[in-house]
Amino acid sequence: MIKEMIPNVRVSNDARELILNCCTEFIHLVSSEANEICNRQLKKTILPEHVFQALQGLGFTSYIEEVKSVLQECKTQAANKRRASTRLENLGIPEEELLRQQQELFQKARMEQAQVEQEELQQLQQAAALQQQRQQSQSLPSSSSVVQPPARQMP
Repeated sequence: MIKEMIPNVRVSNDARELILNCCTEFIHLVSSEANEICNRQLKKTILPEHVFQALQGLGFTSYIEEVKSVLQECKTQAANKRRASTRLENLGIPEEELLRQQQELFQKARMEQAQVEQEELQQLQQAAALQQQRQQSQSLPSSSSVVQPPARQMP
């Protein structure tokens, strides 16, 4: 974050850790103050207004406008994310039409599957018929293996 805010500055590891600790302490301070304000108002959830009051009470009034701006930006991003997740609504196609299309696709898939199964069944039947023909041809005596009675001699 430091590099994003001030790209041309080098910061030692110790300084980074100190800044991180200061940020953490600041967040704890503002959160604790906002929680106290929330409790005084007999609320159970800290609201943005409680944070604004906490900043003002702690002497950070100059931050309030920036915090409000960031809050608005976060709300906009959240709204955009919600809109993106409801893409079906943005298609302009009624839900009934989408369901009808889905049912058509399911029916088409069922028909294709039935056709594939029918073709597989025909192939199995053909293979069984060929196997049966082979077995029958093997069990019939061939003309060369039939023993012929000796020819009668004529007197």
